[in-house]
Amino acid sequence: MALLRSRYKYKDFGLLILRLGIGLMFILHGWPKLTGGPEKWEQIGNTMQLLGINFAPVFWGFMAGFAEVVGGALIMLGFFYRIACALLVITMVVATLRHYTAGDGFGGYSHALEAAILFFSLLFIGPGKYSLDKAIFPNKKERRLY
Repeated sequence: MALLRSRYKYKDFGLLILRLGIGLMFILHGWPKLTGGPEKWEQIGNTMQLLGINFAPVFWGFMAGFAEVVGGALIMLGFFYRIACALLVITMVVATLRHYTAGDGFGGYSHALEAAILFFSLLFIGPGKYSLDKAIFPNKKERRLY
């Protein structure tokens, strides 16, 4: 099979598939949080008390939904990619902490922890060549000299 002997020449295509799939899943996962309104945001934002942050729970809850929805869209587009990854890492670390301290067990916190590891890794990998970041912000070697 040619794909298995390709020496990873399709890695950017594979990264695009990963970005589209994970980005869409986080949009779908975050949408109920983002549209839940102030009561839902406060409920989610109260998780920040685990970190000693006892102010503005509505803001923090909104930001969790925002990070998942907007971050997911930015991941899909490969636009402001590393900022989106960083926001999602933070969100997923807080979610992991919340599930862990609630006694949910490994099955309860593993999804958030896996996502944190994924976004932390993607932070270093970058969005690949099929991304808006690559098109809009080319590196020095790729810029044309006029």
